[in-house]
Amino acid sequence: MASFATLFSSLILTIALLSFSCSSQQFFSPVEKDPATNLFSTLLWVGTEPTHEFNFVIDIGGPILWYDCNKSYNSSTYNPISCESKLCTNDAGCTSCNGPFKPGCSNNTCGANIINPLVDAIFSGDTGSDALFIPKSKIKVSDFISGCTDSNAFADSADSDFPLKNLPKTSKGILGLARTPLSLPKQLSLAPFKLLNKFALCLPSSNQLGSLFIGGVPSNFAKFKLTTIPLIINPFSTAPIFTEGDASYEYFIDVKSIKVGGEVLSFKSSLLSIDNKGNGGTKLSTVKSFTVLHSSILKPLVRDFNKKASDKKIKKVASVAPFETCFDLSTIGKTNTGLDVPTIGLVLEGGVEWTIFGGNSMVLVSKNVACLGFVDGGKEPRTAVVIGGHQLEDIVLEFDLVSSKLGFSSSLLLQNASCSNSNSVNKMVKSSENFISIE
Repeated sequence: MASFATLFSSLILTIALLSFSCSSQQFFSPVEKDPATNLFSTLLWVGTEPTHEFNFVIDIGGPILWYDCNKSYNSSTYNPISCESKLCTNDAGCTSCNGPFKPGCSNNTCGANIINPLVDAIFSGDTGSDALFIPKSKIKVSDFISGCTDSNAFADSADSDFPLKNLPKTSKGILGLARTPLSLPKQLSLAPFKLLNKFALCLPSSNQLGSLFIGGVPSNFAKFKLTTIPLIINPFSTAPIFTEGDASYEYFIDVKSIKVGGEVLSFKSSLLSIDNKGNGGTKLSTVKSFTVLHSSILKPLVRDFNKKASDKKIKKVASVAPFETCFDLSTIGKTNTGLDVPTIGLVLEGGVEWTIFGGNSMVLVSKNVACLGFVDGGKEPRTAVVIGGHQLEDIVLEFDLVSSKLGFSSSLLLQNASCSNSNSVNKMVKSSENFISIE
């Protein structure tokens, strides 16, 4: 007969699991910024016996989670997805391998399109399931579906690190958070977890930790009021490889006009609309470090910004690539929202305005020089405006894939806060040392 202590422990675990499944709203993972690449990443564990600790670059436009399952990766719980499985999308064909068989080398395996947006390339991989651990939330997902690719397969090529090229040195894969069936939020919205199909980001502007929440904004972020706008679906795919008729799985918003210092820029406004070929519009990206603008938008923005900066007695200096307009830092004042420069406003549907203050518009390139953090995307970019990571720092973003809406806060700097000091890390970490696993 089981002892009272054993029964009591089982009862406590049952209550904990019931409480977890009924009341928990979010899974939390801290976010760090890599100073060399300006990319954002989070730490997850994959596999068992052994468990591998991976630093994943966060790509809100990425379709899946993928990682490098090279010769150093070996997990007893890895299972390749067969080509006949209902879980196989069949959009990347069927793969086989000459062995020795291991994760990333198996026969009759559902292929995976592994996308590295930092080199604008797709390379081959396998689709498989394995245990995924979200360490700070003490959560284990037993059969998480992801893609893996063997970087050693490129050892004889000129680009031996090609699958991981331009990622931070510590990163071994990409965490995709796009509007796709195999993204992390979507998989955790299904049984048994049944989280809301939402995720929230608070990206840090420093070397301190920010936050990623799967399931939406937690209650302790309620003090940061969110403005809600529709997420627009581009009916034409913006992926590097797709099937004709696919819609984009990236996140677009409807920007109507752009202001500098409160005055509307003059440019061809049709660039802000998505045309009948899927060109134009505005999307958000965490793998573009700075906002990328169509040349016809950047030119008047720089012109008006320079004029209003001059009115503030801010002295212009030589350009520093990739930025077109730079200033003498000693001539710029400071406010609680960063450097005191003209604001940039994105006017959205319904007259809602997303105001970009100096903390998000300016980039310190040296001890003496600060540049406007917007770069030239050329005269024929696929998307007219790509809002980059620097402009997304120190604001709360909630992507609601149930209602297809984006919630965004004003700059947290207005409240003398930031994504690095929101106290989310300490509040969301579970006290238990054991992982909760729901099969």
